[in-house]
Amino acid sequence: MKKPRATARGARKYRVLIIDDHVMVREGVAEIIKQEPDLDVCGTATTANEGIAAVGKLKPDLVIVDITLPGKNGIEFIKDVRAIHPELQILVMSMHDESLYADRVLRAGGRGYIRKQEGGDKLIEAMRRVLRGEIVVSEKMTGKLLEKFSGRKTMDSPLEGLSDRELEVFQLIGEGKTMKEIGDELNLSPKTIEVHRAHIREKLKVTSAAELISYAARWNETQR
Repeated sequence: MKKPRATARGARKYRVLIIDDHVMVREGVAEIIKQEPDLDVCGTATTANEGIAAVGKLKPDLVIVDITLPGKNGIEFIKDVRAIHPELQILVMSMHDESLYADRVLRAGGRGYIRKQEGGDKLIEAMRRVLRGEIVVSEKMTGKLLEKFSGRKTMDSPLEGLSDRELEVFQLIGEGKTMKEIGDELNLSPKTIEVHRAHIREKLKVTSAAELISYAARWNETQR
């Protein structure tokens, strides 16, 4: 386990950075963490870019990050920050479907995935396990990952066949955004977004743009 920093009183605490665009979530998680003798909140951020800057400045032991963030999402944050700080421990806490995102989080370099619906006790347990160097996902997801690595797993959803970027574009399409708006948010050209959209339609076997928008909007609703 990574050695925590010493406080003025001699107690040793791990420094935790929280990245989430909802102030109530940040404050709620911070209050849970502050009750623990071995954990301390060193800072918060609302976007991936703010989070990357905060990691460089605050040197946290652990980052808790959401999947859905303004601009760059949590998975892209993990890829970018791990390229700069490869030893950083990252736990994703999100409302999204674990079966669709947990594997992506681990491949990006995250160390665990917990849903926001879980209680504070499970969050603290997950944080401590990640700090000990363990991988944290649910028992159900552990079984699915083992099936995948053994070559026996079949896709539960067509969305599992999308790349990380395609899934991000799909989600933004479901929010009703235009190709230009999506390009601006992801810092990509509209032409690149059009290519992603074509690949998404092909993989999901969707015949029209209207059908894709409807599909994406319905999926977004299930994630809420």
